[in-house]
Amino acid sequence: MSTLTLEATDILRWTVSLVWPFVRISAMLLVMPVFGARQINARVRLGLALLLAWMIAPQLPEAPAIDPLSVGGLVVAVEQVLIGISMGFVLTLVFSAINQAGEAIALSMGLGFASAVDPVGGVQVPMISQYLSIIATLIFLAMNGHLVLFELLLRSFETFPIGLDGPDNEDLWFIASFGSQMFAGAVLIALPAVASLLLINLAMGVVTRAAPQLNIFAVGFPITILAGFLIILLTLPSLTARIGDFLFTALPLIERVARI
Repeated sequence: MSTLTLEATDILRWTVSLVWPFVRISAMLLVMPVFGARQINARVRLGLALLLAWMIAPQLPEAPAIDPLSVGGLVVAVEQVLIGISMGFVLTLVFSAINQAGEAIALSMGLGFASAVDPVGGVQVPMISQYLSIIATLIFLAMNGHLVLFELLLRSFETFPIGLDGPDNEDLWFIASFGSQMFAGAVLIALPAVASLLLINLAMGVVTRAAPQLNIFAVGFPITILAGFLIILLTLPSLTARIGDFLFTALPLIERVARI
């Protein structure tokens, strides 16, 4: 009867073939939208990362036989974390820009005090920001953005193999410059509502100047809230298109960061 013999090198090779993909995948799931939400239990994220790593490990190039407990293994682990965080952080910038646009609209409407916990970031944001974040999440899931991101992650192991090589300064600079693009995009989203509400506030100021006995707080506050909701309703088609453009702009940057 033949016996199965295992050597230390075989165990090390099987271990690193699963550990390194698990580190990169779990880092991306930690910061990416939807899966990185505070409402999702950490065990669920780790279980999903372990399942994905186990599924794609046979399809990946052979990883270098580096001991995970050595100094070289620590360097490789940090590089895998940076790659995963860089890929997920790009989409996080998109959702942060959308939250900033909603906050600007809410402040112009006078609803800056009405806040709730953002399911993506886990922080207090105005209700308008949460409304826009929900729309962005639905668009992201409707266009199968999570599946596209997983596909890019799988391809990144081929174009950005596991080894003593991580993101360089140019990759990090592209991510930083993308943040400025998202800030400009947030201004474009909020600009129609903010400009319209500014004109309404100027009109209310003229009315108050002409009739000082008019209680501006009793009249102007409901008007600005109602006008804000009407403006959001009228700009909803262009709003969804703008959010879709944000997501489509983020995917090529993820490909560039992953060197695909």
